[in-house]
Amino acid sequence: MDEQIEIFGAREHNLKNIDISFPRNKLVVITGVSGSGKSSLAFDTIYAEGQRRYMESFSAYARSFIGEMERPDVDKINGLSPVIAIEQKTTSRNPRSTVGTTTEIYDFFRLLFARAGTAFSYISGEKMIKQSEDQIIDQLIDKFEAKKLILLAPVVKGRKGHYRELFLQLRKMGYSKVRIDGQIRELAPKMQVDRYKIHDIEIVIDRLIIEAGQRHRISQSVKTALKEGKGMMAVLEYTESDEKESLLRVSDPLPDGRIVSNPINSRDTTTPVFFSKLLVCPTSGISYDEPAPNMFSFNSPYGACPQCDGLGIIQEITEESIMPDKSLSISRGGIAPLGEYRDVWAFKQIEAILKSEKLSLSTPLSKIPEDLLKQILYGSDRSHKVYSDRFKRSYDTKFEGVIPFLKRVQEEGTDKSKNWLQDYLKTSVCPTCEGGRLKKESLHFKIDGKNIHELAIMDMGHLYTWLENLEDRLEDRQVIIAENILKEIRKRVGLLLNIGLSYLTQDRPLRTLSGGEAQRIRLATQIGTQLVGVLYILDEPSIGLHARDNFRLIQSLKDLRDLGNSIIVVEHDKDMMLESDYILDIGKGAGVHGGKVVAHGSPQNILGQTSLTVDYLKNVKQIEIPKERREGNGQQIILKGAQGNNLKNVTLTLPLGKMVCITGVSGSGKSTLIHDTLFPILNQKFYRSKRSPLAYQEIEGLEHVDKVIEVDQSPIGRTPRSNPATYVGFFTDIRALFAQLPEAKIRGYKPGRFSFNVKGGRCEECQGGGMKLIEMDFLPDVYVECEVCKGKRYNRETLEVRFKSKSIADVLNMTVDEAIGFFENQPIIKRKIQTLQDVGLGYIRLGQSSTTLSGGEAQRVKLSTELSRKDTGKTVYILDEPTTGLHFEDIRILLGVLNKLVEKGNTVLIIEHNLDVIKVSDHIVDLGPEGGQNGGNIIFEGSPEDLAKVPESYTGKFLKMEFEYIVKDM
Repeated sequence: MDEQIEIFGAREHNLKNIDISFPRNKLVVITGVSGSGKSSLAFDTIYAEGQRRYMESFSAYARSFIGEMERPDVDKINGLSPVIAIEQKTTSRNPRSTVGTTTEIYDFFRLLFARAGTAFSYISGEKMIKQSEDQIIDQLIDKFEAKKLILLAPVVKGRKGHYRELFLQLRKMGYSKVRIDGQIRELAPKMQVDRYKIHDIEIVIDRLIIEAGQRHRISQSVKTALKEGKGMMAVLEYTESDEKESLLRVSDPLPDGRIVSNPINSRDTTTPVFFSKLLVCPTSGISYDEPAPNMFSFNSPYGACPQCDGLGIIQEITEESIMPDKSLSISRGGIAPLGEYRDVWAFKQIEAILKSEKLSLSTPLSKIPEDLLKQILYGSDRSHKVYSDRFKRSYDTKFEGVIPFLKRVQEEGTDKSKNWLQDYLKTSVCPTCEGGRLKKESLHFKIDGKNIHELAIMDMGHLYTWLENLEDRLEDRQVIIAENILKEIRKRVGLLLNIGLSYLTQDRPLRTLSGGEAQRIRLATQIGTQLVGVLYILDEPSIGLHARDNFRLIQSLKDLRDLGNSIIVVEHDKDMMLESDYILDIGKGAGVHGGKVVAHGSPQNILGQTSLTVDYLKNVKQIEIPKERREGNGQQIILKGAQGNNLKNVTLTLPLGKMVCITGVSGSGKSTLIHDTLFPILNQKFYRSKRSPLAYQEIEGLEHVDKVIEVDQSPIGRTPRSNPATYVGFFTDIRALFAQLPEAKIRGYKPGRFSFNVKGGRCEECQGGGMKLIEMDFLPDVYVECEVCKGKRYNRETLEVRFKSKSIADVLNMTVDEAIGFFENQPIIKRKIQTLQDVGLGYIRLGQSSTTLSGGEAQRVKLSTELSRKDTGKTVYILDEPTTGLHFEDIRILLGVLNKLVEKGNTVLIIEHNLDVIKVSDHIVDLGPEGGQNGGNIIFEGSPEDLAKVPESYTGKFLKMEFEYIVKDM
C-alpha cells in the first residue's frame, strides 16, 4: 500500500492546480489564512473524491436512484483510504439527540439497567421480587403452614369500567366468586359495578388449608392463579369466623333487571400478599414488566414519560405567558396573542363581556375584576349579545376563552400558527417525571442506589468517579452481567474526558453544544469504534477548547493515528501545528490570492521556510500587547446573585467602555453567565424580548447603555438562498442600481426583476436557488447545480441587463475584494461591502451560499452587518469566540475592528479561549476553577497582567507562559 497520499492538479474553487503529497497514517495539519483554500483541499477535494469512490462501489441499480456524483476538479489522487469527515456544521436540532445517545454511553446504560438493575416499588419503596412457580409454592408452605388461604388472580388493577362482560366470561369459565375492591362477592347473572369508579378485581381461584401433603393441589391452584393473573397472584389469609361472615347473598333485582351481588360483611381489611413470576411489590402488589433496554429509552413509547413524551419538559400556555404586563389594556396588547392574531370576532366577544360590567377594551387588565378576567381567559357558559358587521345582526354567543382557543391552536393548528404560538408557551419541568423523561417504573430501577436519570445528569468527571470500583459495590450476580458493559462505558466516558468534555452530561441536548463540542463528541465516537485504515478529516476541533485541554485533544488524535489511521486537521492552533507530523500551509492570501502551497513539511522543517504562518510560529510577527490598558468611562453594570445552571451565586462587575474578555475552562459557566443571564436581561430591557434570563437577584447600571447586540455563530441561513449580500443588506441597493440601467428601463424591469426569490426574473427550474435539492433515501440530502441556469439563479432575459459588462449573476459571483473596486463610484454600496472586508472576509463571494460558511465566518458576516449601522457610543457588543476559523493575521485584523468600536465609547464583551485576544483585552473575568459542578465561580476580575499572577487560574498559567514567551523572544 502507498505510504503517501498524492494529489495531482487540484483546482477546486480557488486552488491553483496544486500538486502535493503527504504521508499516510500521520497527523497532518492544513493551515493558512481564512479563505486561502484549506477547506477546498481537505473537504471539497480529498473528502469529495473519497465519497465519490464510495458511491461508485454501489451496484448499478443503487446508483440509478442516486445519480452520478460530480467528480471534484482534480486530475488524480493516489493512496486514498476510506474517508470520514467530522465537521462542525452537522449538529442535530432534535431535542431528543443528547450527548449520551450520540456517544452511545446512554445506550450501554440502558442495557446495564435492563440486565443488572434492581427494581423498587414506586409506592412502598420496597425491593421488587419475582419467583418461579416452585419458589412460590415453597414459600406458601413455609410461610403459611396449617393456615387457611384464599388464592386470588388479579385481573383488574386500578381501572374504571362496569366489567359486565368480564363477570359473564368468568361465570362461563366456572368461577363462582370474585374479590371486588376488597370485598368477596358471588358471581351473579347481569352483575356489574359502577363504571365511573376505579376498581380492583381478583378472581377467587381456591380456598384451601396449606399443608405439605397437599402440594399437588396447591401446585394446580397456583398454576391456575398465575395463568389467569398473567404471571401474578395474591393470597389472603382467613379464619373460620371470617368464612362465616363472608357468606354471600344476592340482592333483589333492580328496576332495570340488573342483579348486583352484595356481601353481608363489611369491606375486607386483610392485606393480601402478592407473588409473581414478574417483578412485583410484596406489599402493594404493583408489578413491572420484564425490564428491556427500550424500557429505559425516552425515545421509545415503552419507556418515555406519557405526559412529556420523553422530553422532560412541557410547554404550557399560562396567564403569565400571555399577560406579561397587567398595566396594559386589551386594546393596547395586554393579552399579547390577541394583539398579533387580530381575531375581530374574539375582540367583539370580549368587548360584550366587558360591557356587561360597564368596562371596555381600554380598561387596564389590573382594573378588570378577577372573575371577569377568568371568563375572558377560560370562557364561560354565559351568553352575550354580539353584533356582526358582516351580517348586520346580533347573535347570542358563548366565548370559548383565550387559553382554550390557544390550546386548540397548539393541538390542531397549522405549522405556521404553531410557530407563532411558540412565543406564548412557558417551558417548565414535567411534573410527572420531574425532568427524568422516563416512566415512573423505569426510574425505580437502580444500580448502587442510582437510577438511570441520576446518572444521566452527572457530568462526565463525576460519572467516571462513580464508575470506579463499581463492581465492589454490586452483588456477585450483577458483576458477572455488568462486567463487559461497564468496560465499554468506561472507555467512552474516558474518551470524553481526554478531549476536554468532562463538564458535559449525558442528558445535555446536542443542539445546545457549540460546533467544536459537537465535533469532539463525534471524534470520541469514532475513536470508540476502533476502525483501522481510515482517513479522518476534521475541521478545527480545538474550537471552544481551553488551552489546558488542548493537549488532551492532541493526544486523542495521536491515539487515533496510532491505531493505523490517517488524520487531516484543518486548524489554526499553534500547539496543534507544532505537535503534528506534517504541516501544509496554503496561501499566501485569501480568495484569488490564495490556493497555493506556500510551505510544507514537518514542524521542524517548516520553521526554516518562509510564509505568513511560519512568521507567527517563529514569533517574527505577533499580535502586539497594548502599551496601556483603557480606563473605560468609569461606569459599570453590576449583575448580582447569578445562579443559573452551575453558577454559584456570583456577582459580575462589567466595566463599560472597555474590551472585556470572559475566560475560563470549558464548562466553567461563561455562556450561562453572559448568553443565558446577562444578554436576556439587556434584551428584555431594550427590545422587550420574551426570552427569560436564568436566575439572578438584581442588576445595576442599565441606565448607562442604550443598546445590546449579540453576534453569535449560528448560521445566517439554512438554505443556499441565503448569502452575505442579502444578509448584510446591500443586495437591495444593487438590484435598485440594475433597475436604473437604460436596458432595464426599456424593458420595464423593476428591482424585483433582479431578485432570485421572486417570479419573473429568476430561473423557474430551481426557483432562483441555483441549486436543486436531491432527497436521498438512505444518505443525507444533497444539493446539485441547476442544469438549466448552471447555478446563475436567473433566466436569460434578466442576465442580458449588464452594468460595466457584468450581469447580476456575475456580481453575485464576485469576491468582496473584487466588488469594492467594481462599485468604486457607488458610495452607499461600497460602504456596506467595505464592512465585510474590514472583518477579514474579503475572500468570500457576495452570493456565496450560507450553507458553505463556517460558524466563524457567519459570525463575522453578522458583525459586519452591525458595523454597517450607526452605533450610539453606548452599545454593548457580545461576541462568542469570534476567532473561530481565523488565522493569526485574521485575528489581528478583527481585533483592529473591535478596538475601533471600543474607542467610540462602546463596550465589547468577548467569550474567548484564544490567548491572543485575552492578552490584548482591557479587563478579564475568569470563571472556574474547573468545569461543570466544580465550576461556576468568578475567580478573577482585572487586567491580563494581574491574571497571570493568579496561581489557581488555568487561564492565568497559560497567559503567564505567553507573556514569558513574548519577552524571551524580544
